Amino acid sequence: MHNTASADALANTRAWVRMPSGKRLDLLNPTPFDWDDADLALGLARTYRWGGHSAWPLPLSVAQHSIAVMLLRRAMAPASTPVQELRELLHDAEEGLLGFDAISVIKPFLGEGFRALTQRLEHMVFLRYGLPAWTDKEHRLHKQADRLAAASEAVHVTGWTRDEVRRTLKIRADVLDQDPLAAHYGCTPWEPWPPGVAAERFLAELERLKREAGHGA
Repeated sequence: MHNTASADALANTRAWVRMPSGKRLDLLNPTPFDWDDADLALGLARTYRWGGHSAWPLPLSVAQHSIAVMLLRRAMAPASTPVQELRELLHDAEEGLLGFDAISVIKPFLGEGFRALTQRLEHMVFLRYGLPAWTDKEHRLHKQADRLAAASEAVHVTGWTRDEVRRTLKIRADVLDQDPLAAHYGCTPWEPWPPGVAAERFLAELERLKREAGHGA
């Protein structure tokens, strides 16, 4: 009886998001057709890491972080395929659909419902873009790149010291001196991009990798 009541309550709950394209996404019952690529790029460009805190005038977007992780993963494995790089670029895509990047340590406090919601969104992203599930080896490489980006962002973007990254934040990764994005785009090292720039660059990478992977629109 309790499960039936819970299911009825969920069915009657409104969790719609209207996308800039005009499409609409039900966060509780998503499909792979509820957004277009530009919607996702803009959502990620307006979703901020580190709780929106930054030592710069602007916070760091998930879009910018995602490109950095893709480039770091490419440096670790230069023979990466377009599909592998696409999966790296989209590793946090559900956050752009949700419009929220929870700081890692608070995720357990958000409960099973939040975890299930984000997993459903992630599953829809994988379906839409034809991404295979992570293998153990590929996921280890991904986590290395993600942690390397996080440690470097903590110091260069949010202002933590290198010692605090290891002792306080418990991120066991080196801190990069050179920003991989600066080498790629010629931008100011470690400076967060404005949302419009982040969205444009993310969308360009997404469209390029889709073409190279042989994926359609």
